[in-house]
Amino acid sequence: MSPKAESRQKVFTLLVQVGRAPGDGLPEKATGGALICFAAGIDEAEAVRETVAVLKRADLAPLDVTGYGTLEDRDAMGHEIDAEERELAARALAENAVIVARFEPLYD
Repeated sequence: MSPKAESRQKVFTLLVQVGRAPGDGLPEKATGGALICFAAGIDEAEAVRETVAVLKRADLAPLDVTGYGTLEDRDAMGHEIDAEERELAARALAENAVIVARFEPLYD
């Protein structure tokens, strides 16, 4: 038996802004929302594509995605990363998934 190959995937932190769409589940008076996601991918571009696809399947309307890199990148930039964020990032990697860590509805 050969040892399991190490995954080349990393987890990226993404800020996604969404607009309104029919059936999106946003509060009635919200004009959109902002989501912090942890997404697994070989590179940030793949993580963005997967995140946008997942959000569209959830009837959300992604408008803009800002990438903040991996947790290691964020550590190097001096970002404070709490234990919950690290746990969610580890889960995204283990499950090869997109995890929505935070959601804030936006209002005019």
